[in-house]
Amino acid sequence: MRLGTIVLLCAAGQVAAAAGPALMPLPVKMEPAGGSFVLDANFTIETQGAANARLAPFVKSFLERVSRQTGIVWSTLPPAPADARRLVIDCAGGPEYPTLGEDESYVLDVSGTGAHIQAATAEGAIHGLATFAQLIQPGADGFAVSGVHIEDHPRFPWRGLMLDVCRHWMPVEMVKRNLDAMAAVKLNVLHWHLSEDQAFRVESKRYPRLQEMGSNGHFYTQDQIRDIVEYARERGIRVIPEFDVPGHTSSWFAGYPELASSPGPFAPSERMTSVMDPSRESTYAFLDGFFGEMTQLFPDPYFHIGGDEVSARFWNNSESIQAFAREHGLANAAAIQVYFNQRLLKILQKYGKIMVGWDEILSPGLPTDAVIQSWRGQKSLAESAEKGYRGILSWGYYLDHLSPASYHYGVDPLGGPEAANLTPEQAARILGGEACMWAEYVGQETVDSRIWPRMAAIAERLWSPKEVTDVDSMYARLEPVSRNLEFTGVRHRANIGPMLDRLVGDQPVGPLRTIEEAVEATGFDSGRAHRPTGITPINRFVDACTPESVEVRALESAAKRFAANPAGDQADRTVLRVQFETWAANDAQFEPEAANNKLLAEVAPVSQELSALGEAGLKLLDYLTPAPPLVNKKGKPRKPTKKEREAREAAKAAETAWLAQENAALTKLARPAGRGVTFPADIRIAAYRPVKVLADAATSQE
Repeated sequence: MRLGTIVLLCAAGQVAAAAGPALMPLPVKMEPAGGSFVLDANFTIETQGAANARLAPFVKSFLERVSRQTGIVWSTLPPAPADARRLVIDCAGGPEYPTLGEDESYVLDVSGTGAHIQAATAEGAIHGLATFAQLIQPGADGFAVSGVHIEDHPRFPWRGLMLDVCRHWMPVEMVKRNLDAMAAVKLNVLHWHLSEDQAFRVESKRYPRLQEMGSNGHFYTQDQIRDIVEYARERGIRVIPEFDVPGHTSSWFAGYPELASSPGPFAPSERMTSVMDPSRESTYAFLDGFFGEMTQLFPDPYFHIGGDEVSARFWNNSESIQAFAREHGLANAAAIQVYFNQRLLKILQKYGKIMVGWDEILSPGLPTDAVIQSWRGQKSLAESAEKGYRGILSWGYYLDHLSPASYHYGVDPLGGPEAANLTPEQAARILGGEACMWAEYVGQETVDSRIWPRMAAIAERLWSPKEVTDVDSMYARLEPVSRNLEFTGVRHRANIGPMLDRLVGDQPVGPLRTIEEAVEATGFDSGRAHRPTGITPINRFVDACTPESVEVRALESAAKRFAANPAGDQADRTVLRVQFETWAANDAQFEPEAANNKLLAEVAPVSQELSALGEAGLKLLDYLTPAPPLVNKKGKPRKPTKKEREAREAAKAAETAWLAQENAALTKLARPAGRGVTFPADIRIAAYRPVKVLADAATSQE
């Protein structure tokens, strides 16, 4: 196999990207070398140095993953020395538990005779193995890795995924498979959102009514928590729990109503029914006991207390809390929350933990050892850094909004004018970022497709040099990386087919599949109108659709190439015509399937719109394709007759009128998503984009 030019970071900091293997994140430095390392049944991994025991579980898991990726069954017996295909890991050691700011760098060398990873820590070695897996490609000699030299290290030390398991339950196996995928793209923090108004998800032996009355029957036992924390540790991932207080706590009050600021009774709820009472010493005694128990389950020094969206009305409407506020000189609800946070901070410090919270905890008087997680934006993050606080960015990385990967890719923790004015010392306080997977609209069957593959683009933003910003390069690599991620166990692609099969029953799935490939799901704040509850089935058509259509993106590129060269680009013209013909004919096939099918009834208008787009696309192809020249009987050019000129003028007038009408329809389909903008079946018809490219080209010829 030929490696070619890939990426090189020069001393001056310039990055050039070109054709090469689909790596994500892109490494800091990558140079081709000679030879090709072929994998066969005698492939082995040997570890040297002080980290053998620490790496052993991950090496075993990695070999299983590469076996799925290649279909090669490894020999159960040690190969003869001459036959062994060795990847040697030389790892100095490092901490037993992943640690913020540790050396995560690695050097990977591959030649025809073997492969070698050099790393200071187990985390660095794990990242090197992740890169090695992405380099494996089929070739003339079977599966192999082309000779290469890579030097790599992360840009930010905090690269995370926030996973909400409260609004919809996520079982252990779902969490684990996403940890495997996280390791594959060098993420190193799982922020585990474990309590909400809707549910409380952890077993407490000290306060058992938390899970007995607040979990809806779904919670993690303490043994399962320990198992997942260890599973993450083996993959170089820190686990930071979040128990959101004093708001978003309705599920706590179901079993312990005395914690609330207002009278009960309470039950897990889709909305905030009260907040914790900050005026009672019993509240802090409870939290001391609870956090004392929970901190024993999570070894990471960072502990998230939420602190967001606390509704002031519960404190303002309580006579006892207002009396408490006057007694302690607390002027308003914000001051009351500062008091609550300061009490909470002392409890966490007692147990050796560092407080992490959302933007709202940042108020005068908050000690600077707290870490701020910003959902409000880069400006808020930069301001916290100016004030001496460390922070991480989540604004711009909300996966539940189902924004395109290009949007997330363009958001940088050190982006924006405010960050540009930070001193080097202040900029260093911005630790990185976390993508957020809030679970209002997802279940265990759909969550993978809402995280992946877009999470890989965010992982690159947090790992790769800041100069790596080419969106076209990112998308060119994202699709093969997405396919590769399935070998880790995530089911963002695999679950789509069965979900579509479910919707059609014993009818052919082809027409529905055609629609699915032409649309994109909308999410929270991006056009979704129907919000399910924690027990609502996640079984609508929108749930089987992806946030971005790979097929439409390819068609849009084909349309751009054709529009630039309508006379000569016959290949793209053929591709577009075949797809437009498929769309145009699809509604006639889908309509009888949707009859008497409640689950497909909402898709019927979408199907009709798609067929109309297909017909419009065909007409636009004809408009843009140059008419053959007029010739006489001898094959020589001639001028049009009067009748022909009149016919052309009439056709042109009709074309102009039709284009105006079509452009109006396309503009409506292209309207931006957001609150108050809804779409049929909660999906966007992405198929308008290649048609609009052609319509714009036709309009420009007018």
